[in-house]
Amino acid sequence: MRYEGNIYRPPGEWRSYLLQCTVGCSNNTCTFCGMYKDKKFHIRPLEEILKDIDMAADYYGTGINKVFLCDGDAIIMKQEDLLRILEKLYTTFPHLERVTSYIGPRSTLSKTPEQLRELRQAGLNRGYLGIETGSAELLAKIKKGCTWEQMLEAGVRVREAGIDLWGTVIIGLAGNGEASYRHAVATADLINKMKPRHLSALTYMPDPGTEMFDDVQAGRFKLLTPSEVLEETRVLIEHIDYGPLHFTSDHASNYLPLKGGLPEDREKLLSMIDSALQGKTKIRSEFLRGL
Repeated sequence: MRYEGNIYRPPGEWRSYLLQCTVGCSNNTCTFCGMYKDKKFHIRPLEEILKDIDMAADYYGTGINKVFLCDGDAIIMKQEDLLRILEKLYTTFPHLERVTSYIGPRSTLSKTPEQLRELRQAGLNRGYLGIETGSAELLAKIKKGCTWEQMLEAGVRVREAGIDLWGTVIIGLAGNGEASYRHAVATADLINKMKPRHLSALTYMPDPGTEMFDDVQAGRFKLLTPSEVLEETRVLIEHIDYGPLHFTSDHASNYLPLKGGLPEDREKLLSMIDSALQGKTKIRSEFLRGL
């Protein structure tokens, strides 16, 4: 298989065949993210992608059952090219059960609702949307490349197309104090309106080479303490009032692994957080946290 640069995928896709369709991220301006700073975004030629699928079949065999489309924004591709890739994947791998991809908000909105439904019917099962925050002000500050309204619309379109929507948000992205509380409440409000089927909460960690890393180093941005991270996570869970929602906060960046369903496991999750806040449950050390 041929890959350009470092390859990233959601934790749940660790057993998936990674097919690089685009290189980098079409936005790539987010102040907190360094994943694709070393790449100039471009879409790989369709024929190369199709040849990679054949190479994967030769190397792994035809028993592949999960595929993740890399890099950060495969949904930006031309509709006919995405449909051709999906057709090739399902033809080449007869046991294929799932094809997933990161989805950028603006790239998603470049597709009509009808096109998104067409992609779902062709076998695009899940989209991972980096929501980050429900604060319109913070979305602009971190240079996400979309407005609050666009983020909501992108998520709703994906969900209504029948694509399994998995959102991710970042604890600690607003800094400490009152900003932390507002970030958590606003994010819960956006989630309540968007209604993803899954939600993962990561914890902000400074990434060298990014604007926010420079702000942390210069003292312009204050990282949350472990207790403040737990308190912000608690506020988020308290204010999410719809379900069913599969909630996880067990990424390597998190101090306290959490996983459960909302609303049915809300009290259990809050109790786990309270136990950690009271020092009764051990949290991850800084040494064990990582990306």
